[in-house]
Amino acid sequence: MSAATRRTLAGPASVQGTGLHTGRPCGVRLLPAESGSGIVFLRTDAPEPVPVRALPERVSATDRGVVLGTGDHAVQTVEHLLAAAAVLGLDDLRVEVDGPEIPAGDGSAGALFEALRGAGTMDHDGQPVVWRVAAPLTVREGDADYVLAPASALRITVTVEWPHPLIGRQSGCYDATADGFAGALARARTFGFIAERESLQARGRARGASADNTILLTESGLAAGSSLRWPDEFARHKAVDLLGDLALAGGRIEAAVTAFRPSHAGNVAVARAVRRVASMTAPPAMGIDQILGTLPHRYPMLLVDRIIEIHGRERIVGIKNVTFNEPFFQGHFPGHPVMPGVLIIEALAQTGGVLLMGSVDDPETKVVYFMTLDNVKFRRPVIPGDQLRFEIDVLQFRGRNCRIRGVAYVDGQPAAEAEMAARLIDR
Repeated sequence: MSAATRRTLAGPASVQGTGLHTGRPCGVRLLPAESGSGIVFLRTDAPEPVPVRALPERVSATDRGVVLGTGDHAVQTVEHLLAAAAVLGLDDLRVEVDGPEIPAGDGSAGALFEALRGAGTMDHDGQPVVWRVAAPLTVREGDADYVLAPASALRITVTVEWPHPLIGRQSGCYDATADGFAGALARARTFGFIAERESLQARGRARGASADNTILLTESGLAAGSSLRWPDEFARHKAVDLLGDLALAGGRIEAAVTAFRPSHAGNVAVARAVRRVASMTAPPAMGIDQILGTLPHRYPMLLVDRIIEIHGRERIVGIKNVTFNEPFFQGHFPGHPVMPGVLIIEALAQTGGVLLMGSVDDPETKVVYFMTLDNVKFRRPVIPGDQLRFEIDVLQFRGRNCRIRGVAYVDGQPAAEAEMAARLIDR
């Protein structure tokens, strides 16, 4: 598919049903969205609806499904819808849910995929985010193992392994295209073991599971009322889950992803790793000119090159490219250049300052003063040639006071982290 323009729905669609885990009736409206908004979920039954964007940092649980958001704003079992949206190339989508969960349908992504495809898609203004994996990458989360390699489009290989007569070891390789999804994956259903039903329901899971929406397995075969659409339906369904969870990267992924015993927790870890390690093609949220217009810092103390993400007053992500020409390398240390840790923390603070300054109407009359610094940790040295990625999350925002947590990453690995308190004051 072309990466020239972003894509959204051409018109509305809706799906009604029952939640797999909650067992409650639920409905979802699928709507076109503004360019650049991404895929956003909104609980219309919440007292004060708050949009929750489909991103790894908004994942609150991965127990037998992915939950986005918390409390009255949480939406459960989003992975099948995200998989359908991903293979259709939807960059922007508004998902209105009238309950806590996306409808399960028959346990597959089929109904959601057909609803989206039936509504049609259209290109609109803006450049899509494309994550390109430039070098091999491995991720391990629990028993799940993943290898990512460079590729011109997303292609996944999934291997599952269970000591069950109908499963054993199964593998499949799939291209993330609409046609391929429609023929090989859309109708692959979730599965579960009868022996686990009571323990799952005791912790609030699988309360809506039945032979109508789940492949039910006994110790030796299929439970009464269950059947298979393919002998390897188990691997196919895990491929659907992987595609949906990878969509949490917030853009189109260009990589060959090999997954062995994938899990939701592992899949989300891969989406998070892609965002931190892969190269992104998309205009920055703020270039250097805009940063200069926001922060009072100047050379040699301006330590943020660009801002690549801003999410309201909740989160910001910035970038600094570290070169040998940095002035601090003249004295720290000339024969063994290492970026001073205090400057990494200062760069985190500056990134947070951009977010705070963006929360007021008259930033030119304000300045950010940092008041406290807690839980500082230095994880690895930063040297010339590294690219620092600063991720700042707001922990508390009251009036002009704010508490944030920041982590600086290099190649997806933490280099430094800290919690800070700051205050906006008049110049």
